[in-house]
Amino acid sequence: MRTAWLGPAASAITLVVTACGSAPAPTAPARPAAPPVATRAAEPPAPPPASPYPAAARVPVTDRYGDVEVTDDYRWLEDARSPAVLAWTAAQNQLTRGRIDALPDRPKIRARVAELLSSRAPSYRSVAVIGSAGGVLALAHRPPRQQSLLVAFRDPADPKTERTVLDPNLIDPTGKTAIDFFVPSRDGALVAVSLSSGGSESGDVHIYDVATGAARPDVVPRVNGGTAGGSLAWNADATGFWYTRYPGEGERPAPDLAFFQQIYFHKLGTPIAADPYVLGKDFPRIAEIFLRASADGRTVLATVANGDGGEFAFYTIEGRGGPADRIAQLFRFEDKIIGGLFGPDGTLYFLSRRGAPRGQIVRLRRPYAPGAPELVVAQGEGVIDDLAVTRSRLYVTELLGGPSRLRSVRLAGGKPAAPELIATPFPVPSIASLVALGDDVLYAAESYTATPGWYRYSPRTGRSAPTAMIQAMEFAMDDVDVARETCTSADGTAVPLNILHKRGIALDGSHPALLHGYGGYNLGMTPALHPLSRMWIDQGGVYAEANLRGGNEFGEAWHEAGRLARKQNVFDDFYACARALVAKGYTRSERLAIEGRSNGGLLMGAVVVQHPEMYRAVVSGVGIYDMLRNELTSNGQFNVTEFGTVKDPALFRALYAYSPYHHVTDRAAYPAILMTTGANDPRVDPFNSRKMVARLQAATGSPNPILLRASDDVGHGMGSPLTAVIEEAADSYAFVMHELGMRYTE
Repeated sequence: MRTAWLGPAASAITLVVTACGSAPAPTAPARPAAPPVATRAAEPPAPPPASPYPAAARVPVTDRYGDVEVTDDYRWLEDARSPAVLAWTAAQNQLTRGRIDALPDRPKIRARVAELLSSRAPSYRSVAVIGSAGGVLALAHRPPRQQSLLVAFRDPADPKTERTVLDPNLIDPTGKTAIDFFVPSRDGALVAVSLSSGGSESGDVHIYDVATGAARPDVVPRVNGGTAGGSLAWNADATGFWYTRYPGEGERPAPDLAFFQQIYFHKLGTPIAADPYVLGKDFPRIAEIFLRASADGRTVLATVANGDGGEFAFYTIEGRGGPADRIAQLFRFEDKIIGGLFGPDGTLYFLSRRGAPRGQIVRLRRPYAPGAPELVVAQGEGVIDDLAVTRSRLYVTELLGGPSRLRSVRLAGGKPAAPELIATPFPVPSIASLVALGDDVLYAAESYTATPGWYRYSPRTGRSAPTAMIQAMEFAMDDVDVARETCTSADGTAVPLNILHKRGIALDGSHPALLHGYGGYNLGMTPALHPLSRMWIDQGGVYAEANLRGGNEFGEAWHEAGRLARKQNVFDDFYACARALVAKGYTRSERLAIEGRSNGGLLMGAVVVQHPEMYRAVVSGVGIYDMLRNELTSNGQFNVTEFGTVKDPALFRALYAYSPYHHVTDRAAYPAILMTTGANDPRVDPFNSRKMVARLQAATGSPNPILLRASDDVGHGMGSPLTAVIEEAADSYAFVMHELGMRYTE
C-alpha cells in the first residue's frame, strides 16, 4: 500500500540520501506526451555468431492497439516455468557470475560492504505503543542476524528494558522468513504478526503473547501480499480482530482476482473458515486496505486506496466485539482525503488535499457523519506528510522539498492554536513515523550524515530527548559535504539535485559519480544515511540524488506532473540532473553511473534508451520495462492509476512513447548495464528484466556488457535476508566501479 504516510523500501546499492533546502513548486505546464513511435518495418538482424550472450530466439508476436501494430520478439520469455526460459535464465546467471566474480576488486568490495551492512549497532523501525504504561514494540535490525526481530521496551528511554518477543531467525534458520507487519492488542498483551518467506510478501498472521513470546494456536492465512500489503485491527477486549484477506482458489470470482482484498473478522479460538465477511466485495479489485482501531476499540477506520495512484476512500466499522454493527462511508476517492487516524478521544483527523495541494488537517467528531469536516491546520509553506494526535496536541511533519520539519498545534479548549516549530537533532533532518505516547510524541530522525534514531519530544519541557532506539555511529561523516544544486528540466521546471562528496574536491570533472532517482507514486526522497555511502565516497566517488517529479516533495502538483501522460517529465528531470553534474564539474559522462529500483528501474530503462550517450554504467533493479504488457500481470493492475492503461488511446500513446523495451535501438552504443530481479517478486514480474536484457543484448552496438542477475530465492527487496542484500550490493558496486575505471583502495 502506498500512501503519503508509508515509504519505499531501501535499495541494496542505493545510497539513501536526499535534499536539503527547498525549491519552488513547478509552474511551467507539463510537456505533452510524444506521439506514438512507428512500428519497425522489418526485424533487425540477429546477433552475430560471435555474440558473447546466451542465444535468445526471436519469435515475433504482433498485437494491435487501435490502429498501431506492435511486434514483440521475446514474448516467450514471459513464461517463467518454461524449460527454455529456465535454461536461458541459468545461462545469463552463469555469464553474470563469471564476469563479476572475475573482477579483481570484488572480494575487497564485498568485505567492505559486509562490514558496513553488518554493523554491530542495532537500528529500529515500525515503533508501536503497547498498553497504557508507556512501553513500545519495535522491529530491531541486529546484524549479523538475517532478519529483523520484534522487540519490546518497558521504557523506551532505558536500553536495559529491551527484550525479544519474536525472532524469525529462530523460526527459520535459513533467514528467509521475515516480519511483514505487526499490530499489538489494545491492552498490550497480544501481538498479531504477519510472516512471509523468500521475499514473497505473502504473509500469514500469527498471534503471540507479548510477555512470554509464546505462540497462540490461531494462524490466519493470506493476510499480506505485494503492493496491497495487509492490515489488522484488534477489537476492544482483544478477543478478536478485523483483518484483510486475499481470496483462496475457490473464493475468487475470476481466476485473475488473486489480489482482490477484502475485510473479515476473526474471533480467537474459532475456525478460520467460519470468519465472517465484513467489507470489500464492492471495492475496486485493485483496492489496497489499511485498518486502524480507535483507542477505545469501538470503531475501525478502513482506508481504501484505489490502486497506486493516490486516491483514497474511508469507511468506519462500528462493532465493540465484532464483526460489524454499522458500516458507513465517510469520504470517496474524489474527495482528495489521503490519510486518517484517531485522536485519543475518538475524534478522526484527516490529511486533506481538497483545495490544498500541500495538505491541510481536518477532523470529524463523534458521531461521525459525511459532510464538511472542521479545519484544524490550514495549508502552509510545507507539504504535510505525517500526523500524530495526543491528549492536548497535534503533531505534523512537513516536507520542504525533501528535508522535513516537525511542528505541533495545541488543541486545548477545542480550538487549535498556530503551529509551533519543534527543534530537532540535525540541521537538515528527515523526520518520519510519528507515534503518540501519552502527551508526548516519538519520532524517527536522521540526516545525510547521521544514522537513524528515535527521539521523544515532551511539550512539558519543550525539548527532544534521545530514546534507547538510537543507532550508534560507527564511522565518521564529518569530512563529507552536502551540496544542493538546482537543475532546469526540459519544460523549465526547477529540479533539486542533492550531492554528497568528500570535502575539498576539485570540480574538474574527474570524479566518478553515481546518480540515483525514483520519481513516482507520490513518494519523496528524504534525507537518510546509507552506510555504503561511506565506501563510495572513500573511493573518490560523488553521490547524487534527484528530487524528481512524481514524488511528493512539493505536494500534489509535483506528483501529478510526473504521472499518467506526464511521466516523460520524470525522465527529463533526471536527464537534466545528469547534465548538471557534468556541467558543474562534478564528473564526466564516461565516469557517470546511474541507479534505481522498481519505479526507479523504469526510470533507468527510459533514460538509457533515450540518452545512451550520457551514462557509462547502469544498475537497474526489479524494474518495469514493457509498459504495454505490465498491466496484464496481477500486480500490474494496481499500477494503472499511476501509469495509465493501453485501453485508453491517449494513455496508450503516452505509454508507448516512453516504454523502454519498445525503444531499444539496433546498433546503439549502450552503456554497461546490470539488471537485477528476484523470482519471488510480487510487485514487478521478472519477465520485464528478462525481455529487456534479451532485447538490449541483441541490439547493442558497443562492447559494454549487458548482464542479468536473476535470483531465485528473493523478491522485490522486502524481506530479503541480510546475506542476499550484501551479495547484491557487492556485485552492483564491483560492476559499477570496474566500468568507471575505479580500483578499490583500502
